[in-house]
Amino acid sequence: MIEWIHPTALFFLAAVLLLFVKGTAKQIVLLATPVLGFLCLLIASEGNHGTMTFMGQQLVFGRVDRLSLVFGYVFTIITLIGMIYSLHLKQAREHIAAFLYAGSALGATFAGDLFTLFLFWEIMAFTSVFLIFFGGYKASSAAGMRYLLVHIAGGLCLLGGIVIHAAGGGGIAFNALPHTGLGPTLILIGFLLNAAAPPLHAWLADAYPEATITGIVFLSAFTTKTAVYVLVRGFAGTEVLIYLGVLMALYGVVYAMLENNIRRLLAYHIISQVGFMVAAVGIGTELALNGAVAHAYAHIIYKGLLMMGMSSVVFMTGKRKASELGGLYRTMPLTFLLFMIGGFSISGVPLLSGFISKSMVISAAAETKQSWAFLLLTLASAGTFISTTLKLPYAVFLGDDKKIAATDPPKNMLLGMGLAAFLCILLGLWPGLLYRLLPFPVEYHPYSVGHLVESLQILCATALVFIFFLPKFRSENTISLDTDWFYRKGAAAFVWLSKLL
Repeated sequence: MIEWIHPTALFFLAAVLLLFVKGTAKQIVLLATPVLGFLCLLIASEGNHGTMTFMGQQLVFGRVDRLSLVFGYVFTIITLIGMIYSLHLKQAREHIAAFLYAGSALGATFAGDLFTLFLFWEIMAFTSVFLIFFGGYKASSAAGMRYLLVHIAGGLCLLGGIVIHAAGGGGIAFNALPHTGLGPTLILIGFLLNAAAPPLHAWLADAYPEATITGIVFLSAFTTKTAVYVLVRGFAGTEVLIYLGVLMALYGVVYAMLENNIRRLLAYHIISQVGFMVAAVGIGTELALNGAVAHAYAHIIYKGLLMMGMSSVVFMTGKRKASELGGLYRTMPLTFLLFMIGGFSISGVPLLSGFISKSMVISAAAETKQSWAFLLLTLASAGTFISTTLKLPYAVFLGDDKKIAATDPPKNMLLGMGLAAFLCILLGLWPGLLYRLLPFPVEYHPYSVGHLVESLQILCATALVFIFFLPKFRSENTISLDTDWFYRKGAAAFVWLSKLL
């Protein structure tokens, strides 16, 4: 009896098959692969699978436990949603890159040792970059190259840390790592770069908006959430992550408030929402770690929905700036409705998925007497509600009618958004469906009267602020400078100097 079929093998095999199949056969491969991957995880038995010895070290390709399984489930689910959303594409190159990217993310998730983790970590970087290169925008090639160089640097930090840690007697097993020492510190830096923690974050907001219409859905799901997984696995309870996570949550919201590019705005919110997860990892209690995992799960679904919504707007209108859009609720009503479900989810509105996950993180901060973190994360939540759920849809769908000729996108794109929206509602109404998958037993009840009243008060107060100061929130055609300015200028100076020499 086969106890373990690695889902990565299925995704890699499917990527090869896509080179040879067309038409209906191609669509079968696109849809069947993530479904089979999900089924493989359902029947997988816990333990180590696919072990081998290499140069005296034991490599573990399939460490199956509750933590790896919950990320594996959601990775296969979002891959299915993304493939439905991209069914209309005639060329197979984006699908191939997406399958390789998803497969490598699963490979990293189930890696039981640091060298196997590094192998799939690098495959993630080198496959995901093609979703940016294929973007077709003027800036796509340059953004993709910067993305690749930044991740190569992060990979070198990770590899150096692994070698130093192993040479110092720490071994290569990937479990909880020491919080001190050069090796673990370099590993942590490599992880944090993929998590887009400031000041190592600018690659995300720089590159993701230049990706393909469908590719950004996969980009928003895998790299940063794989980083959250490895932080939970290796650095739970590292106090510095609390401060870094809160900074991320606020930093991303502030830049999202200022942003005019509709997909870059959502990219900054990836940084902000991952900040909640990083802070929870730093808090390190069972409630906090469950919160980090639950929020990663919910975020992958609702962020995919939000990215699909704005990508559909770009696809149907050809415009990427909020200041150029308006009045689309008349011509793209279904896109508007589905996007708002994602917006309410990310804002933590009751009965939707973000409410049952984000509240766990904030409650964990309060439970551990981290009152400053509780207040600042609550402030970041209010900022998320304003920028994503109020300001962005107002500018794109409800604002000044620019008389833009557009319709809702193709049916497969609406179906992908619809499936993600359904899951946002399902998890919000039935939190136990997610809670039972989490790594620790859950005794948290999100729908207590006190918590509901508190959440509704914050949401209503935030909405009133938006209404009263609406003119201040109107989108303007501006560009916000971020830390990528430094390496852009540094690279230009290096090229100039090399020409002189």
